[in-house]
Amino acid sequence: MAVREHNTIREGIYAGVLSATAIAVWLFIVDIIERHAFFTPDVLGSGLLRFLGAPRMSDTMAMHVAFYTVFHYAAFAIIGVIVAWIVHQARRTPAILAGFLIMFVVFEFGFYGLAAMLSANSVLGGIAWYQIMAANLLASVVMFSFMWMRHPELKGQFTEALDGTDA
Repeated sequence: MAVREHNTIREGIYAGVLSATAIAVWLFIVDIIERHAFFTPDVLGSGLLRFLGAPRMSDTMAMHVAFYTVFHYAAFAIIGVIVAWIVHQARRTPAILAGFLIMFVVFEFGFYGLAAMLSANSVLGGIAWYQIMAANLLASVVMFSFMWMRHPELKGQFTEALDGTDA
């Protein structure tokens, strides 16, 4: 089988779909354990539709779940493309990985704080912030593992970026 050239868009979409699926499966399992199948995408879809000012004429659980699912996969495809672009840029400039790592950590802590705040105010309808955190960490592990397997040279690039030395 011929080795295919690395393509930023393709790799990013694959990574995004894998991560979005990992989150969807995780939240489905949590919802099943809580005996409320599709509770999380229903609540998130409803909140997203309200935020966007969508009319309530088709305001059903199926509509919420479908809308959120499309949004969820599209958002993760975009995030995956951004991560793939950064990984590809690191070939030329490994230091970009150190900046990305710092940005990732800051973004994650901000996201968890926002989720905890919204959870406390019940805007998320009973979804615990730690469930969102676990799902987000799972998605990050899946995406970074995918990129790590596709780009084994990342180890040396990370070493160079963080130590400032050649790998």
